[in-house]
Amino acid sequence: MPTDLSPLIAATARWLTVAYPPCGGALASALCEVQARQAVTVAAWLRYPTEIDAGLVTMAGPGGTARLDWITGAEAAGDHSAEEWAWRTWVDEVVASWAAALLTDAELAGLAVAALAEGEHTATPVEFRRLLSPDDGDRRAAALLRHPDLLAPVAALHQDQLLTRLDPGRSLAA
Repeated sequence: MPTDLSPLIAATARWLTVAYPPCGGALASALCEVQARQAVTVAAWLRYPTEIDAGLVTMAGPGGTARLDWITGAEAAGDHSAEEWAWRTWVDEVVASWAAALLTDAELAGLAVAALAEGEHTATPVEFRRLLSPDDGDRRAAALLRHPDLLAPVAALHQDQLLTRLDPGRSLAA
């Protein structure tokens, strides 16, 4: 059973940076992408903490962007060819919502990264500095991506599930 979450992580991070684009040039774009990818990675590893969970979402598919696009007012898929929008089928709404919550709440992000120690994804320590301790350049580059008011509709979609997941004593199964 395949357990690689990288397509889901890449697509969900891409959706976040398309919906909340970077502010600036190429460096800002790279900094914004790194922050989105770190938040999405933490969210995906929390959402799918075991190889079985990851395998199931890989087989069934994460669901796509339809509701996220509607909430954020993104363009309709009918305006583009299927090839241009195929990556959107790998976006996970719950992971995007959790990542949005992590990007806008440093304390919650710290709790989430600490909770990863319980999962199967982190055999070696992984650094999430740009998520946990963004510097001024990171914040400027991802001003829209980290804006609590702009991300509130997406973060609110599944934030209670994230808070429940981070509650001590819960089992790891998603």
